[in-house]
Amino acid sequence: MSLLFSPLTLRGLRLKNRLAMSPMCQYSATAEGQVTDWHLLHYPTRALGGVGLVLVEATAVLPEGRISPLDLGIWSEDHLPGLKELARRIREAGAVPGIQLAHAGRKAGTTPPWEGGKPLGWRVVGPSPLPFAEGYPVPEALDEAGMERVLEAFVQGARRALRAGFQVVELHMAHGYLLSSFLSPLSNGRTDAYGGSLENRMRFPLRVAQAVREALPPELPLLVRVSATDWAEGGWGLSDTLAFAERLKALGVDLLDCSSGGVVPGVRVPAAPGFQVPFADAVRKRVGLATGAVGLITEAFQAETLLQAGSADLVLLGRVLLRDPYFPLRAAKALGVPAEVPPQYQRGF
Repeated sequence: MSLLFSPLTLRGLRLKNRLAMSPMCQYSATAEGQVTDWHLLHYPTRALGGVGLVLVEATAVLPEGRISPLDLGIWSEDHLPGLKELARRIREAGAVPGIQLAHAGRKAGTTPPWEGGKPLGWRVVGPSPLPFAEGYPVPEALDEAGMERVLEAFVQGARRALRAGFQVVELHMAHGYLLSSFLSPLSNGRTDAYGGSLENRMRFPLRVAQAVREALPPELPLLVRVSATDWAEGGWGLSDTLAFAERLKALGVDLLDCSSGGVVPGVRVPAAPGFQVPFADAVRKRVGLATGAVGLITEAFQAETLLQAGSADLVLLGRVLLRDPYFPLRAAKALGVPAEVPPQYQRGF
């Protein structure tokens, strides 16, 4: 029996299979962070293609927390109509709608990738006045009031996501964005209660996770995306991720989405098929927390095998779904199992 196309239950939520669309920035929102026709076509198409869960791209909880001026936002009630329509269309197309809440921190305010991803000179914040790279602005170190404002923005973002109809919330604590930058000693040089030791560096991200968990109903799951390693000497590593996972599990986080890198530039990442799966495997087997595997997973049998090995509970697909929205339906055929398609769309398949 295929595990890939078996249901996955997270709290009171049932996913029809173990394939999810990974959150990928589309840089296609309006200047005010509003949903556009692009989103209303892009995400439901992947839902129709057969994934059990669609995670909408990094959605900023504050306007200054956008990676680019074309990122989606959830900092205002004005965003709700578009987000409601997006969640409705994803659900109608057969997938559970989820959303990733984010604050880009010291990496905020850049041009889209096709324009070079160059910094625009925004006023940015972080744990310490350490710029991401040469040419990036020096971030303002958040004080207690600033951290409280960010924490409350995440809570309000989660509440808006619920009102919009999303059933899964993921917190972006990876890739060197704000919460991730608190975790790594390469980006956090504080000497107060939020810097120095591992316990101190975890403190603010854990506070955010706890506050958002408390804002969600008990029947809906909370996911967290982390960079399991910085791929850099003296940086965050797998042992730190395992300790962090223990704490997140105790707070009621339901699944750890295990990515890596992005905290500092110029590192060498050993990218190869499934290269990040060992991180998900270690967390799942050593902490007992459900995990999501990501990273160059492009074949049906590859995804099935890692699940059969107990390395993860969920497989998150990224670029493969950009290339082929119907990859899950083709994967089901390859594995010889039926795929669920909403009745109103079955004629096309």
